[in-house]
Amino acid sequence: MLKISNLNVSYGAIHAIHDVCMEVGDGEIVSLIGANGAGKTTILHSITGLKKADSGTIEYNGHDLIKTEPSKIVTLGMAHVPEGRHVFPTMTVEENLEMGAYITADKDKIKKTAESVFERFPRLKERKKQLAGTLSGGEQQMLAVGRALMSSPSILLMDEPSMGLSPLLIREIFSIIKSVHEQGITVLLVEQNAKMALSIADRAYVLETGRISMTGTGKELLNNENVKKAYLGA
Repeated sequence: MLKISNLNVSYGAIHAIHDVCMEVGDGEIVSLIGANGAGKTTILHSITGLKKADSGTIEYNGHDLIKTEPSKIVTLGMAHVPEGRHVFPTMTVEENLEMGAYITADKDKIKKTAESVFERFPRLKERKKQLAGTLSGGEQQMLAVGRALMSSPSILLMDEPSMGLSPLLIREIFSIIKSVHEQGITVLLVEQNAKMALSIADRAYVLETGRISMTGTGKELLNNENVKKAYLGA
């Protein structure tokens, strides 16, 4: 489904991503873990076209994403839940969801998709006329996920969905990720919460200073002594 080969990305003189190779298969949950500043978000931005790569290839279902305009990438069935949620604070919950469906002209389809999002997130339904900026952090994260689902994606890219949330809400967000996956959506998950990310992953990659240092199944990396010492507090 998604294949990254020999990806290199720079910010001026800083070489941020070094020859990264990754794959995400259809129907998988793949987690990318690493310390803050390792380059995880840069990889997601390269996939979605927000940051141009220096070299390498990013292929998604036969499409060369490096040569595809960011505005066109979402039409290919890819949705991005950004770090920090980035909801539209002065718009209502309902209006935020409608923004997620901007590629769809069919109003009946938009309404039906919104209803399915409200079924998944009852709290959003209760607050659909409320300004997004007045929601709690957990509710804003639910809205960011719901907004992404409005485009009916085949793959969901999620950047630090647990950031700033309480342990209880983190468990709820990861339950939502599993639920989304069970409905047939492929997930590429970027997370600093390595234990949670690996616990739900089919496969995972460890990124250190812009380089992939380890890869394996989620279970293998959970039990890896180096991963335990570096990321799991063992």
